[in-house]
Amino acid sequence: MHPRAAEFAERAEERYDVDVDVLEFDAGTETAAAAAAALGCETGAIASTIVVSLSGGARDGSLVAAITSGANRLDLDAVADHFDADAAEMGDPDRIRDVVGWSIGGVPPLCHDTAIPTAFDPTLAEYDTVYGAAGTPSALFAVEPEMLADLAEAAVVDLTE
Repeated sequence: MHPRAAEFAERAEERYDVDVDVLEFDAGTETAAAAAAALGCETGAIASTIVVSLSGGARDGSLVAAITSGANRLDLDAVADHFDADAAEMGDPDRIRDVVGWSIGGVPPLCHDTAIPTAFDPTLAEYDTVYGAAGTPSALFAVEPEMLADLAEAAVVDLTE
């Protein structure tokens, strides 16, 4: 197992007492479509974690996360509104790595270095099982959506287009 995927599995066990089964693929799973193709599931069952930077308002300069269904597109204006910011934009990859501890393409929905406010796409609840990144662009783990929202301490709110 890739060291970063193993680190994710260890953190999940230590922090949440959850034993995750990390699935690794030779082909990358950086996009929801690629992940769904590798798993043989619907794109909507992919729980993509997108880290966004806020500007203006009480959380100016803060990072927040949105766990969205791979079938949906994140609405940055809705993110800004939900988190009481003037605007939101995709987070800087270096800053994400420094603050969250994971690189884009493999950012898991939990086990971050720093806790950040998180929103959870209600569309994911339509699935019995969803798949989130497990620390690398080629590793995923399966989880029930309700459990994922609970573990991520995420507010269930639609922030998609």
